[in-house]
Amino acid sequence: MGIRYREIGLILIGFCCFLVTNAQDSVKTVIVNKKKWFETFTIRGYVQTRYNRLLETNPNLECDQCDRSWGGNGGFFLRRVRVIIQGNISDRVSIYIQPDFASSTSNGLNYGQIRDAYFDLAFDEKKTWRIRVGQSKVPYGFEAMQSSSNRLPLDRSDGINSSIVNERDLGAFLYWAPAEKRELLNRLTEDGLKGSGDYGVAGFGVFNGQVANRPDQNRSVHVAGRFTWPVQLSNGQIIEGSLQAYTGNYTMSDTTKGVKLINPQAKYKDERIAASFVLYPQPFGIQAEYNVGTGPQYDPATNSIQQRKLQGGYIIANYMMKPGKMVLIPFARYHYYEGGKKFELDARSYKVNELELGAEWQINRNVELVAMYVISSRRFEDAVLRNNAQEGRLLRLQAQLNF
Repeated sequence: MGIRYREIGLILIGFCCFLVTNAQDSVKTVIVNKKKWFETFTIRGYVQTRYNRLLETNPNLECDQCDRSWGGNGGFFLRRVRVIIQGNISDRVSIYIQPDFASSTSNGLNYGQIRDAYFDLAFDEKKTWRIRVGQSKVPYGFEAMQSSSNRLPLDRSDGINSSIVNERDLGAFLYWAPAEKRELLNRLTEDGLKGSGDYGVAGFGVFNGQVANRPDQNRSVHVAGRFTWPVQLSNGQIIEGSLQAYTGNYTMSDTTKGVKLINPQAKYKDERIAASFVLYPQPFGIQAEYNVGTGPQYDPATNSIQQRKLQGGYIIANYMMKPGKMVLIPFARYHYYEGGKKFELDARSYKVNELELGAEWQINRNVELVAMYVISSRRFEDAVLRNNAQEGRLLRLQAQLNF
């Protein structure tokens, strides 16, 4: 019996050694297979080249915010040259950096400038709650959240985009979304349905309010909030509705020339509220937004910048077709805006009515071509341009490379 017990004991000891050895090997395997933080990073981007002179009827018709190659002597133009660096530093911390090498000024083209530079800190494993700190998009408007590489019309509408130039500012934002909604928001862009990306279901935060790449001017912050809810219906169709708003004070001191201001501090109330609706193209789609608010606006009668009401929005109808392995999306957009643009000279006064008829042709995942015929009526006035109402038509072309 003693010999038998000894044999059993040796067998148990050997079995335990086997388990320990395999456990150590498993730990080593996990350690070996776990990626280092810099191995999680991806580099991607896109380039947009445009030409706006075909069938042009009025060279004085311009849109400074849309595309500096409109009108005048404009020719071939690099609208965007973006490089995106994105990755996870840890399980709950990620960073996102996006410079643009096609920024332009009145004196030249193709300057490098930071568009995004922020980090996300998740409070839980599923990243239901996360805070974003740095320069990023302000959660206001579906079209503003939507990447320019993903949008159908060549430029954002005046009505929504007059809120925050380049859609970004320095600040901190808290985002919340259940895991299933985050998955749906990501799928809307990955599947080519022209989604806005994952900016949470609810977003709230504070930002400087003087627009991106400019320091704060008035020692007070803007406050913004957005709630959106995407839903997939029983027939597979996906719809999304959103409400958003922001409020704060805007200082005009660095964008005026010899005009009167309403107070010595050049502070103006800057606030808006907007509603959005999207029927994703499967195959027919609709996208619409409208906002109202108040802000600084040039008044030609008094040669001054006054506090004025503003309003504007757009509606897009589109249809997605998939001939072979390609994607073709014809679209039509009408947009309207009446109000000031606080970030332009003298808070330039605008009244815009514009119809665009176009098509996006995705040859493959790397190359997209867009042709868009524009029928436009624009009144834009400042202290230099008085009684400046322009009408015209033109065909705009864009080639986009995704990498």
